[in-house]
Amino acid sequence: MYFRVAAAAPQLNVGDCEYNTKQILSVAETLASNNVELAVFPELCISGYTCGDLFHNHALIEATLNSITTILEWSAKHSLMIMWIGASIPHKNSLYNCALAIQGGRLLAVIPKTYLPNYNEFYEKRWWASGHGVDGFTNLNNRLDYEVPFGTRNLIRTASGITIGAEICEDLWSTIPPSSLASLAGAQIIVNLSASNDLIGKYDYLIDLIKSQSAKCMGAYVYASSGFGESTTDLVFDGKCIIAENGSILKKSDRWNMESHFTIADIDMWAINRDRLHVNTFGDCSRVNIKADNEYNIINSNIDTNQAHSDSLLHDYSPTPFIPGDDNAMEKRNSEIINIQTFGLVRRLKATGCKNAVIGISGGLDSTLALLVTVKAFDTLGLDRKGITGVTMPGFGTTGRTHNNATVLMESLGISTREISIVPAVNQHFADIGHNPEIHDVTYENSQARERTQLLMDIANQVGGMVIGTGDLSELALGWATYNGDHMSMYGVNAGIPKTLVKYLVKWFAMHTDNDNERMTLLDIIDTPISPELIPADSEGNITQKTEDLVGPYELHDFFIYHTLRYGRTITDIRDLALHLFGQRYDEKTILHWLETFTRRFFNQQFKRSCMPDGPKVGSVCLSPRGDWRMPSDAASKVWNVPRSY
Repeated sequence: MYFRVAAAAPQLNVGDCEYNTKQILSVAETLASNNVELAVFPELCISGYTCGDLFHNHALIEATLNSITTILEWSAKHSLMIMWIGASIPHKNSLYNCALAIQGGRLLAVIPKTYLPNYNEFYEKRWWASGHGVDGFTNLNNRLDYEVPFGTRNLIRTASGITIGAEICEDLWSTIPPSSLASLAGAQIIVNLSASNDLIGKYDYLIDLIKSQSAKCMGAYVYASSGFGESTTDLVFDGKCIIAENGSILKKSDRWNMESHFTIADIDMWAINRDRLHVNTFGDCSRVNIKADNEYNIINSNIDTNQAHSDSLLHDYSPTPFIPGDDNAMEKRNSEIINIQTFGLVRRLKATGCKNAVIGISGGLDSTLALLVTVKAFDTLGLDRKGITGVTMPGFGTTGRTHNNATVLMESLGISTREISIVPAVNQHFADIGHNPEIHDVTYENSQARERTQLLMDIANQVGGMVIGTGDLSELALGWATYNGDHMSMYGVNAGIPKTLVKYLVKWFAMHTDNDNERMTLLDIIDTPISPELIPADSEGNITQKTEDLVGPYELHDFFIYHTLRYGRTITDIRDLALHLFGQRYDEKTILHWLETFTRRFFNQQFKRSCMPDGPKVGSVCLSPRGDWRMPSDAASKVWNVPRSY
């Protein structure tokens, strides 16, 4: 389920409530036409934040209350949108800086600001009282014919079950923001009505603060701050509109805009709810800090805002979730991943006292990455690279290109090398078991994989070393490995690396080597089609067995893996997201075919993951049976059957 939210910064004139209300409603009209379900406007947007001592003037108070009445009248005609408006509200002989929740022509709640800054450029305690501990009801000085909850511990719940909490500007900057407790009490979305002036470096700090708070609260954070029109007597306001979800910024508006502006995004409620359910410390923290079920007042909205947004989704999902889109982020990510792989292996080598390693080198991406990581681990330990034995084992499908790349790479890296053809041994095996070598079935393929693994294990015994596994995360998810063949090793350095990421890591090594021969070889390996090379090449020596033709495109499978494991999404959700992101490259029938393949293999091949070797966890998605993923090998997949619409 998605929930469409907006953060808006309307143009205003300080103290001109009528003008400001027109600007607010003009923006609100546009947001309503875009099916926005929750619209957040800045702190004190009805009057302006910089009114100073005018806040205590009766004329401004009355003008503010009049404007609220106007907004309520407009809201009655646009009931599918909840509006959060900032206003200065009198209550029990004090004035409060408040956030007002409005829907369907009714005022749902008034939430006063808790923490009032009174330092540097701020003098808020001169005008307002803190909302801390304040509880009760208001009818806005008899403007309403009903009583409205007034206090900081009020939450709004939509008819579809989405719970919303509010805080105001400085509240976020406090040591324990009110939004932390509101989230523990059930708020999945926090709105912040702000009037944050701009200073050098403040914007970057604010972005980090919003990201961090949305991550800690495992929710969404919608932030709207005052813009053009506030007084510049001493301060300047840049109109920040920011929407975050689970530690990531979804949308943010341009700053320094003289016109009214806003930003809109769809919040992924499934992701928020799943993370809160999955990360048990969130629930534990809630039980520690929220002592009673009635500690927060839940105000139910009887109007269902939930609208379908699947045809025009305003949420930036990456079709390649394991790969950052930014080059700088990619460089940093690659370096971090390689260090995790390297130091995982370093520790294993130290723990075993092992100074030798054996790797099967095919000339493909996975074995190349495993070799490069092993070399880096040996260099880190100050061990002789000759302690690494790279074994190339040509078989029936080995091509000249991959064989040449394997041998050149090993030579460039200065490791020990062996070449052992598996053809005679496998032919003898076929004769022993009575298999016709002209039948290129699973027996034909797996016999080769198991022969190679036997050679590697025996060579490891010879040299007193360990076999380094080369299989990656995507292969583990799909079970694309021969049981007790390439499935097995003594330490799998690539176990946490999805297939779509492997080439970027190999490229990182290519760009960080001074050896031109090594660099050119690595770049050619990256360009080589992915293949197990178990079926003979064509008459011109080209690879005929391409993995993605058989098992499906890895960009699709890695997308399926990420959303299955990271968010536990339903197959229907994954299908819809895949169609949204890949619809221009694959038709619906193709996407559903490979999604069905993924689901079937993911369930059927769990038995291989249940006994996989140790290997380092690298990212948020991991399939280790000792760590992130515990699944019975005989689980039924019926609930995950792919829904067909073609």
